[in-house]
Amino acid sequence: MIYDLIIIGSGPAGLTAAIYAMRAKLNTLVIEESGASGGQVLTTYEVDNYPALPGIGGFELGTKMREHADKMGASFVDATVMELINEGKTKKVVTGNETYETRSVIIATGASHAKLNIPGEETLAGMGVSYCATCDGAFFKNRTTAVVGGGDVAVEDAIFLSRLCKKVYLIHRRDSLRAAQILQDNLREIHNIEVIWDSVVTQIQGEEQVEKLIVKNVKKEETSELPVDGIFIAVGIHPNTARFQPLLKTDKAGYITADETGVTNVPGIFVAGDARTKQLRQIVTAVSDGANAVTSVQQYFIS
Repeated sequence: MIYDLIIIGSGPAGLTAAIYAMRAKLNTLVIEESGASGGQVLTTYEVDNYPALPGIGGFELGTKMREHADKMGASFVDATVMELINEGKTKKVVTGNETYETRSVIIATGASHAKLNIPGEETLAGMGVSYCATCDGAFFKNRTTAVVGGGDVAVEDAIFLSRLCKKVYLIHRRDSLRAAQILQDNLREIHNIEVIWDSVVTQIQGEEQVEKLIVKNVKKEETSELPVDGIFIAVGIHPNTARFQPLLKTDKAGYITADETGVTNVPGIFVAGDARTKQLRQIVTAVSDGANAVTSVQQYFIS
């Protein structure tokens, strides 16, 4: 069988693409790589910025998206894509067990946040441990939070949180920041941000919510406790695109180069969601990407 479309990934972008593809009557297969639909949203305790559904649980939102795709008749298979082969008008999607042929592909594999890999990070994920200040910051209004990192994103997160939180700690393992100077200048002017230099978080503690951090000064070899209500980890993000290189053009960070149409440098291959170059990586933009990518697939078929 040769499919009209194969969607790789089943987060918000992939599921939306599946819904739109079924509405377009495309013979579509979704390859689900994580074993569960929803992507990163599944680990979000509460979603406060998705239109019309304020406060919905991340797991519930991901489940509803999958149910919608199922209702439309989308087909799913659990597999890990090893390679994508371009054969002109057809493409081969190679998994561990089978090779699928298709006329077009939408890559919706998303991106993964770099983790600290310390005790408490996984168990308290969504319960005070977050990787997205703009997503979850509103839940910590008038509370105390910490941001871990020293680059642009970490400093931007600290500045953003300072407008909401009573106190923000910025924890960085070195004695100087990597962020742009203008961001550093802005940071120094904010009274409720305190930078903790030369330090790393070694443990996150709490029962059903983050309560405190164990912080180690790497120069003095001293350990202390830091009471906080939440921790935002901003030590990097990595697009899940390595296996598609060098076939597809990417930027220096590895994001597949494409605008909102999702059109890549290879005809018939499209990208949607966090895997592509874009300004904002949120659920709402991933959903938009999924719809746009299917529209581009349809245009590709008639061009």
